[in-house]
Parts: sequence; structure tokens; C-alpha cells
Amino acid sequence: MTAHSTDPARPAATPTPTPTPTTGIDGADEPPDAEAEAEKRKLTTISGLAALSLDAMASVAYGPEAIVLVLVAAGSRGIGFTIPVTLTIVVLLAVLIASYRQLIAAFPDGGGAYAVAKARLGDRAALVAAASLVIDYVLNVAVSIAAGTAALVSAFPGAAPHTVWIALGILAVVTGVNLHGIVTGARLFIVPTVIFVVCILGVIVSGLLGSRHELPPAEVSAPAVSTVGALLLLKAFSAGCSALTGVEAIANATPQFRRNRVRRAQRAEVALGVTLGLLMLGIAALIEKFDIRPRDGVTILSQVTEESVGRGIVYYTVQFATVVLLALAANTSFGGLPQLMTVVAGDDYLPHRLRRVTRRGVYRDGVLLLAVTSGVLLVLADGRTNVLVPLFAIGVFVGFTIAQAGLVRHWWLTRGAGWRIRLSINAFGAICTATATVVTFSMKFTEGSPLVVVIGVILVAAMSQIRRIYRTAARAERVTGAEAGAIGSRPHLSMSGRGVVVVPVGEASSVCAEALTRARGFGRMMVAVHVFGPTQDRDAYRIRWRERFPLVELVELDGVIDGDFVDPLVAWVAIRAHTDDILVVLADDDGDPLLKAMSAARGGDLERALGVHTPALVARVHCVPSAPRRFRRRVVEDMAGANG
Repeated sequence: MTAHSTDPARPAATPTPTPTPTTGIDGADEPPDAEAEAEKRKLTTISGLAALSLDAMASVAYGPEAIVLVLVAAGSRGIGFTIPVTLTIVVLLAVLIASYRQLIAAFPDGGGAYAVAKARLGDRAALVAAASLVIDYVLNVAVSIAAGTAALVSAFPGAAPHTVWIALGILAVVTGVNLHGIVTGARLFIVPTVIFVVCILGVIVSGLLGSRHELPPAEVSAPAVSTVGALLLLKAFSAGCSALTGVEAIANATPQFRRNRVRRAQRAEVALGVTLGLLMLGIAALIEKFDIRPRDGVTILSQVTEESVGRGIVYYTVQFATVVLLALAANTSFGGLPQLMTVVAGDDYLPHRLRRVTRRGVYRDGVLLLAVTSGVLLVLADGRTNVLVPLFAIGVFVGFTIAQAGLVRHWWLTRGAGWRIRLSINAFGAICTATATVVTFSMKFTEGSPLVVVIGVILVAAMSQIRRIYRTAARAERVTGAEAGAIGSRPHLSMSGRGVVVVPVGEASSVCAEALTRARGFGRMMVAVHVFGPTQDRDAYRIRWRERFPLVELVELDGVIDGDFVDPLVAWVAIRAHTDDILVVLADDDGDPLLKAMSAARGGDLERALGVHTPALVARVHCVPSAPRRFRRRVVEDMAGANG
């Protein structure tokens, strides 16, 4: 981290000492530096694939089955269209992978469809994209855990009365792992992912090259229709598109990858597309080869596996890996949704506390919110998959369509190298995903798809209201030039006559102004300290600061992670405390209780860290940001009169 003085009224300050990679915040030896440690908590291409692709990989267990359940209505002729329908879905998958590779490069700060829509389609489209993705991520957790629980209960029927508790237990385990960091989850989940993929590839190769193992004949009912019509094929396509959920997760969580994050995320996206496409086509080929039909109590994947390798160790390995992967597919949401909510909260559409990040790089509030919401859904649905599935996949296709449409406009406006090809790819993808959205919504209309629309409208309205609350508070906190001048110029009486008063500051608001005013009464020297995140616009902040507080010295520190100001600030105070007595003044906002509940509220974390790692004293002052303008003006006038 570095420190710079931007006070135009003071002579150039002596450069602030910077902690070296071998010095910790308490002066003890500490080999790894903060940036290196932060990098270790991020994803590589392989670990990113394990952490963010479980949803898509697990869809191999139910995507082909969803297609067959529709096509079997036309008997053997319908089953014969399994490969064409699957191939169409794989083509759409390829278009989506190409699109999201481009999205990762164009919008590397995460947010996926929301980021694209906000930049190119406007705030309203962005909110629709955010709401649809939130719905899909929450449903993905509930559906995945319910499906994994159902598979487990099928193997052990005696556990059926405890279905909900088993589901909640799995949810608690996945949540606990993610609270330790996304890399921890990736390391734990990479083994079952590799086992599942390798086993399914082995089943496909064995089934395509070998002879079938005879199964008991399935009871085949007469087909409901004698011909395969366009409506049936569209319905099968719509059902199979559930296998594409999770494709967007890597683009949403790009900031979670290590250096060269764009390249790493793009590689993970391509690896996901290639693996999922091969598995889908392979399973479809075996379904047609063995003329697999739905059977009560036996999944399509189970039948395909038994036909290919028999009922031996490979069969049971595949079944066990499928159960584990279905249960752990929820991890995709834990990797993607907290990052998405952080981006949305940065635009004031969600509470700022969702941007809080722990030392492990975990957005803890987002993880807990997702866990609680999913747990409520599991309890309401009594842990039954069939109650949740009709609502699944609609939201993600709305997000797909908005992302594609936004990228079409992006290429049209930027017109960089190869823009025509990229625009064509995204335009084709937008048409395909919009068609899939309409078909999916129509086919599931009687099963509850309108409920997704209702929830989406409520979420959009709620996010808009949160934005209005923050904007109203920002207007109330605006600081006038007279107020800012009074802060820096009025004489003050020191309580100690020595030492330095440090005021950590965020935006230059009225809370900040009041904290600075209070701080001037404590010591002979006062400095404001601001920690810049990697993506924050320094120049814009400096301009705002100089306009509002031209006589207050500002020390700038470099943060490693956006939203994590505790470590850099504590390290700086620890070094400064070697030569000066330090008093840190923390401002507590005593304004609107709703705003307090939605704020990031890191004061307590900072106070605890300062107490452990530095000899500094900490004072917490209560500030009321919403004082009437006329009252604030009168205070400024009284202060000016006293100075005159």
C-alpha cells in the first residue's frame, strides 16, 4: 500500500512509511504480503471450473431426461429426435459460451447480464436482469439440494420422513464451506466433479463401443401422439434447456479469479462449454442407441449407465457421484450471487452491507442471505423437487436474452475489430434465448411460471425503492462550501496538545463533515484517511474532496480488495503510532434506522482490529446526517461570527 498527501494548502509531506512484505501490522515478521495473500484466496482456471460449474455439470443428470420425458409421448419416433434436439441445445450452448467469453472481456468487473444491461440498455433492463438472476440463483440452490436429497432418499427409503432436515443439513454444510472462502469450496468440490466427469465419459465411450447389457423390459404405454410435431419438439427443446443453467456464473464472478482474470475466466468458460456439450451429446447418443424409455423409480442416466457398463462398481460410482454433484451444484450460486449482489449494491440498488468482505475475500452477508432464502424455500416446498422445478430456468433465460441484446448494442456502438461477427453471434443468440424464454414460460404457465414474473416485479420495485432511499439520503448529506470551509478554518482548543487525530472517511458527506468537525477538538493535527479499492476512480474522488474540504489533509491508501479498508488502515496506523500518539475518530450514523440497517457498518470491525494490532485510542462519535439545512446554515454562521 502507498500513502499520498493531496492537501493543496500544506507543504509536501514526508512520505508515509509503507509496510513491507516482511512486516506485519504489529511489527512482527509476516512473510506473505497482503496482495499475495489476497491472490491465494482467488480462483485459478481449474478451481474456478470446480467452484462455478457444478450447476451446469450436474444438469447432465436431468437435462437429457427432461428431453426424453417430452419426446416419449410420440413413442420410438419421438425418441429418435433426442439427438437433433440435444444438438440444437448444444449449438445454443456454443453461442452462449462465445457470447459470455466476449462479455467477460468487455465487462471484467462482474455482474454479467446486469453489467451489460446497465451500460447499454438502461437501468430498467439492468434491474430486470438482476431480479431474474437472483431468482434463478436462489432456485438453483433449492432445486439442487432437493434433487440431491431425493436421490439419497431413493437409496435409503427409511430416511424419507427426514427429507427436509437432510436438505437443510446439506445446505448448512455448503454454506459453511463458502463462508471459509470460494477457494476452499473449489478445493473440496473439485474431486467429486472430476470423478463425475471421468465416469460419465467412461460410460459414453463404453456404451458407444461396446454391446448393451440387457435390462428388464420397460413398460411402454401407447404414445399419446402418433407424429412428432413442431410443438412437441419445441417443448422438448424448452425442457432440455434446463441443462444450460449455470453457464453465466463464471462471467458473473470474474473478479473472483486471480491475475489475468479475464483470460482465466474465459478459459474456464470454454472448458465448461466443451465438457457439458460432449456429455450431453454422448448421453443423447446412448439414449437413441439403447432406445431408453422413462421408468418409474429409475432415472434415465441410471438406465444409460447400466446399459453401458452393467450394474458393477462403475455403475454405483456414477450413482454416488451424481448424488453428491446434485447436492453440491448449489455451490455455483454461492460463487455467483454474492458477487452479483456486490455489483448491484455498488449502484445503490441493494443494501451496501452486501459489499462487506471478510479477510478471506468472502461476501458474508450475501452468502448468509442466499442460505436463509433457500432454506425457507426448501421448508415451504417440504424438500420436494417437483414443487420447485416448474419455476426453474425461466429467470436465467431472461438474463441470457438481456445479456445478448446488450452485447448487440455494445458492438454496434464500439465497432472494434471483428464487431460484425460478434454482433451477429449475439443477435443470433438473443433470438434463440428469447424463443426459449417464451416457449419455457408458455409450457410451464399452468405450473407456476407467472409466479416468477410476480416475484421479479416485486424485486425490481424493491430495488428501485432502495435506490430512492439512498438518493434521498445523499441529497440530505450534501455539504455546502460554507460548511466545508468552516470545518477547515475555525480555531479549536486541543484536549491534549499533542498527537494526531485520524478520521477514516468514505464519501464527502455531512456525516464525514461532522466527524471532521468533532475531530478537530481532540489534537494538534488532524488527517482524513481514505482507502481506495482497485476499481475506484481516484481522480473523481480527489476532485470531490478538494471541492468540499479544501483545508483538510487527505491521506490516500491503496486497498487490495474493493470494500476492505480495515487491513490497510490498521497497517498505516500501526506504523504512524511508532512516532505519534494516535486517536482514531469513527463516525456512527445516528440517522435513518433503515439506512443504518442497509449500510456496510464496518466500524466495529475496524475498532476491534485497531485494539488488537495498534496502541491507538479509538473514539466513536454520533453524527446525525439529516439535520435540517436551515439549522446547519445557522451553525455555520455562528461559527463564522465567532471566528470574525
